[in-house]
Amino acid sequence: MATTKLSLLNSIRDFSKTHQRVPHLLVSSTGFCCKSISSSQGHGGSSPLVVLTNAFKEGEIVVSDGAEIENLETTPSSSKHVLVIGGTGGVGQLVAASLLSKKIRSRLLVRDPPKAKSLFGEQDEEILEIWKGDTRNPDDLVPEIFEGVTHVICCTGTTAFPSKRWEGDNSPERVDWEGVRNLVSVLPPTLKRFVLVSSVGVTKCNELPWSIMNLFGVLKFKKMGEDFVCNSGVPFTIIRAGRLTDGPYTSYDLNTLLKATAGQRRAVLLGQGDKLTGEVSRLVVAEACIQALDIKCTEGQIYEINSVEGDGPGKDSKCWSELFGAVQTQ
Repeated sequence: MATTKLSLLNSIRDFSKTHQRVPHLLVSSTGFCCKSISSSQGHGGSSPLVVLTNAFKEGEIVVSDGAEIENLETTPSSSKHVLVIGGTGGVGQLVAASLLSKKIRSRLLVRDPPKAKSLFGEQDEEILEIWKGDTRNPDDLVPEIFEGVTHVICCTGTTAFPSKRWEGDNSPERVDWEGVRNLVSVLPPTLKRFVLVSSVGVTKCNELPWSIMNLFGVLKFKKMGEDFVCNSGVPFTIIRAGRLTDGPYTSYDLNTLLKATAGQRRAVLLGQGDKLTGEVSRLVVAEACIQALDIKCTEGQIYEINSVEGDGPGKDSKCWSELFGAVQTQ
C-alpha cells in the first residue's frame, strides 16, 4: 500500500518537474508568453483562445524537488478545506493526489472507500479524509459532509455510450444531471468556490459531430447540470474539458500507470464560448481545477481547456492566473 501511495504522489511530482525549466522565450515583462489564437488557426468561431507556451523564467524553480511529499503527516499548508466529489475517478484521483502533495486539507466523497484507501494509503485525517457517498442519492448528502469545507471540486462522470460503467444506474442522466443537481442543492452558503468538470460541445449537441456523441444524452445532461450550477447562486467555475488523454488510470495498475506525465502536450489552451475542440491531459484538467479555486477572475466563468505540444504552466499559480485572466480580456 505504501508503494502505491508513493507512486501516485510521485506522478504528481514528476508532472511538476517537467514544468520547472523552460527555454528563455519571453515576450512580456511579467515573464509569460501568452498569445491569442483566432479561428483562422483551426479552432473555429471567433471566441478568444489563449495558450501559455512558456511559463517560467529560465532557471527559476517554482516547485520544490518533492522531498516533502514523502512525509505527509504535517500541518495543512493553507486554510482551505477542499471536498473532492469523485475522488477515485480519472480526473478526481489526480486532483486528490495533487492536493495531498500540496498538503491542502481534503475530504473525498466516493462510492468505494476501500478503493480510495488503496490509492492514497493511510493518511493523517488532518490532511485527508475519505467519506462514503453517492451524489445520485440525495440521502447520502448529509450536512456533516460539508462541515468545515471551503471549496468543492466535482469530477463525477460516466461514459457517453452504454458500457459496463453504466451498470447500477450510472447513466449520464443520473450522474451528470441528477447527481450535480442533488449536490449543488445542498452546498453550504459559506462555500467560497464550486468547480465543476464538464465537457466541450455541450452547447452544440444538435450539430455534427457533437450530435453523435450526444446520442444517449451525455452532452444534454452535462449542459443541464451546468445550467443548474449557473442559476444556483453558488460561486462557481466550470471547466469544459476536451477529449481526455493520459488514462483513464482507473482501469489499470495504478502503481505503474500513475507514473505517467502529460508527455509533450503540456501547453495549456483556454477558450470561452464553446468554440474550442481537441484533446486535454487529465493532469492538466486536474491542475486547472485546483488553480481556479484561488483565482478571483475565474468566479462565475466557464472555460474550455485543451493541452497542446509545448511547455506549460505546471503548478505555478502566477502562470495560471495570467492564463485565466488573458482569455477574458480578448
